[in-house]
Amino acid sequence: MEYGLYVPNFGAFGDPHNVIQLAVDAEENGWDGLFLWDHIAAPPLDGSADGSEIEHNVIDPWVALTAAATATHRIRLGTAVTPVPRRRPHKLARETASLDRLSGGRVVLGVGTGEGASEYDQLGEEGDHRARGGMLDEALDIITQLWSGTEVNHIGPYYRVENARFLPTPVQQPRIPIWVGGVWPNRKPMCRAARWDGVIPLLAERGGRDLDQLVRCIDFVGRQRTSEEPFDVVYTGISPGDQADDAAAQVAAYRDVGVTWWLEAIAPYRFEPGIDEPWDFGRLRERVLQGPPAN
Repeated sequence: MEYGLYVPNFGAFGDPHNVIQLAVDAEENGWDGLFLWDHIAAPPLDGSADGSEIEHNVIDPWVALTAAATATHRIRLGTAVTPVPRRRPHKLARETASLDRLSGGRVVLGVGTGEGASEYDQLGEEGDHRARGGMLDEALDIITQLWSGTEVNHIGPYYRVENARFLPTPVQQPRIPIWVGGVWPNRKPMCRAARWDGVIPLLAERGGRDLDQLVRCIDFVGRQRTSEEPFDVVYTGISPGDQADDAAAQVAAYRDVGVTWWLEAIAPYRFEPGIDEPWDFGRLRERVLQGPPAN
């Protein structure tokens, strides 16, 4: 199992210097990856005891990951996840290929259809979820063709590409790994994930029953797979860094059912026991410095 950080691109991490610091901390303390959320208009979160909302600074994840790439040498860098339907596929293909070359082949592209009126309806993007699923599938076809470095001609219901050849290609071949996120038990994103390189399942029920749900999800995705190539199962969770043995045992249960990446949530919804305020950057960073919940 490999261990990464699952980090918002807003709030404390709306400052790119904090993302760079966290990436360096991750590399120096045994983590294997840094994966940023991809929001363009962060949803408000209830943050304080009086019920008021926290206002967020937001940064572009690909700019932040580029900065992190220049400050690190080993860890993998990616998004979890990029809502592809609100990005132009040729622009995303160029950005990811460029970052893969800059980082020496360390990029993972996490993808999904996205949610939230603030990032779709209110910005004039496609509001219909079914249409966004079609856009995602078509965009992934275009992106992977553009990564190949060959001439691409494509006419589809959502996109058109004519006589396009993108060079240089990514370092990673045959392509940058693509992980697909989605909510289980919704089967459509799980079928989509089975066609690519990994799945990031968000479980409809968390706590107590999540392992049972996860086992059913992994089994379903496995039965949809038609390739024998390696496939990642990526799970996001919270482990107690100050209780190393307990953390290792907790995470081992996920490894035993087939999880290949544990992403530690370094996120606003971590709370101190008995304190209503969410963790600040210093406390979140402290968890990273404690290292991954490895055996």
